[in-house]
Amino acid sequence: MKGYKIIVLAKQVPDTRNVGKDAMKADGTVNRAALAAIFNPEDLNALEQALRIKDNFPGTHITILTMGPGRAAEIIREGMFRGADDGILLTDRAFAGSDTLATSYALGQTLKKIKNFDIIIAGRQAIDGDTAQVGPQVPEKLGIPQVTYVEEIKSIENGKVIAKRRLDSGVEVVSCPMPLVITVNGTAPDCRARNARLLMKYKHAKTVSELQNSNEDYLHLYNDRPYLNIQEWTVNDIESVSCELGLTGSPTKVKTIENVVLQSKGAKVISSSDVDIEELMKDLIESHTIG
Repeated sequence: MKGYKIIVLAKQVPDTRNVGKDAMKADGTVNRAALAAIFNPEDLNALEQALRIKDNFPGTHITILTMGPGRAAEIIREGMFRGADDGILLTDRAFAGSDTLATSYALGQTLKKIKNFDIIIAGRQAIDGDTAQVGPQVPEKLGIPQVTYVEEIKSIENGKVIAKRRLDSGVEVVSCPMPLVITVNGTAPDCRARNARLLMKYKHAKTVSELQNSNEDYLHLYNDRPYLNIQEWTVNDIESVSCELGLTGSPTKVKTIENVVLQSKGAKVISSSDVDIEELMKDLIESHTIG
């Protein structure tokens, strides 16, 4: 049974699900230092779909590809603890300030260098932007087909992926030839937990930059165990045009940002009578809380 080469696009994001009063800076930008950095939730759904393919097709190889600062290597290790085989961290100051267009360009150029992949899987969107644009833009850069809003990869037959899509209007099952890009909904199955054996195997996996800043006594491990070396690529490792990267290559401009803080201004006690409940419903509808 043939194995497949799968690339999972993942992103390390601030945990915007737990936003406090210090989550925004005075200039309206996200205070990333005040928020925990996590594996983007829908990218974990995407990883689970890749791992299910690996379960069914021995010999499948899964690579985590992420673009971000040095600490983003954390999610590559997290992916390896759950069953991914290796990872590539794309990191460089030249990528700073990238919007979705510049990000998809950098990822696309990286994927062109990787070559010979069968399936690229990504989460539908990241919780720090909610644009759902990078996933669909990548195949446009590569000139390959895409299937979005996937809830389940049902099978792979005769060089085609059979996938179930969850749409507002219902569910559909589609077939698409490989290579292709798939974006996965948050309604897809949750990613499996860390595997204890894999955690012990990859817990010392590091990028070159992490090794240079390390004072650990077991640096010899990285020569004896090549799988512990997480690849770290910079702008010099991919073919790219500088004006397409970072802020220069980002046409998206944020005009204003408003930091909205919800405050409780009082409480209203109602009884279980029909009159009180009806009045409550009217108040909620008039305030556009419901309806």
